[in-house]
Amino acid sequence: MTVPAAADLARAYAATRVATRRTPLLESAALARMSGAARVFVKAESLQLAGSFKIRGAYWRLLQLDPGERAKGVVAYSSGNFAQGLAAAGAMLGVPVTIVMPADAPEAKRRATEGHGARVILSHHGDRPREEAAADLACATAAEAGLVLLHPFDDPAIVAGQAGAGLEALEQLAEAGARADLVLCPVGGGGLIGGVALAFRGADPAVAIRAVEPEGYDGMGRSLAAGGPERVASGRATICDALQATRPGLAPFAAARMAGASGVAVGDAAVRRALRVAFEQLKLVLEPSGAIALAGLLEAGDELAGQTVIVFVTGGNVAPEAFMTLLAEAC
Repeated sequence: MTVPAAADLARAYAATRVATRRTPLLESAALARMSGAARVFVKAESLQLAGSFKIRGAYWRLLQLDPGERAKGVVAYSSGNFAQGLAAAGAMLGVPVTIVMPADAPEAKRRATEGHGARVILSHHGDRPREEAAADLACATAAEAGLVLLHPFDDPAIVAGQAGAGLEALEQLAEAGARADLVLCPVGGGGLIGGVALAFRGADPAVAIRAVEPEGYDGMGRSLAAGGPERVASGRATICDALQATRPGLAPFAAARMAGASGVAVGDAAVRRALRVAFEQLKLVLEPSGAIALAGLLEAGDELAGQTVIVFVTGGNVAPEAFMTLLAEAC
């Protein structure tokens, strides 16, 4: 599997930064005290256009299409955040977008995707993993309609595009006179950590990079430990609806492995606490999937003493009533 080179990351960042927001890098003394770290920085990709980092990779991937492919359009499967990022990117570039979305994905994400002009087809998965059922329907739709099939994370171009979040954070850390000892990044299929890991490893061979995943859906962490892609057989529920991939993508895994990343899994209770901490200390509204790396910080214990940590919080696409319920449930 091809791993994007540093030059690929730089080209993608240069092209996508004109269509994306430079999201804040927030330093929090409160989080440093709570975690035991020396300094904590939070990269607020939840404030990115379309509510998550996903537009970075989606925009760069669409730029790779030839004119005929752009005219016909693309189809992808997504439970919500890639759907919104791709729909927004398609609207900017004039590319028709069709999204296959699991029927039990949050309604707010479906409405937002349609609001960017995309066509949404709902998939029903029954006892199957919902991402697999949605992927199969997306493949069938591409074949029937002559559309380009895009994968939401298993694509070197997606990895290169998502790396922009890491390159941007590195710029901001330098502006703050800091360097990271540890990077905490959420993982579903792995597109973000693939790019972020390559960006940070390229800048600093000593930095530690950790993939943070929900318990039962820690395919990236298990794969990194095993030295090859592994599938998890989890049917357990998780509040992190966007992080239910049953195995990491081959392209993100290759990038994360090359960068020396390792994994950690956290439970729903820790994610609820992280949502509340983000709201109270940073004034950020996050969805559970976007808060999981912050949960990893708060669950790390004594290992962070003396370290400078950067945490990627990555999605804010949550309905108000659902967010209020999650806050009330937090310990």
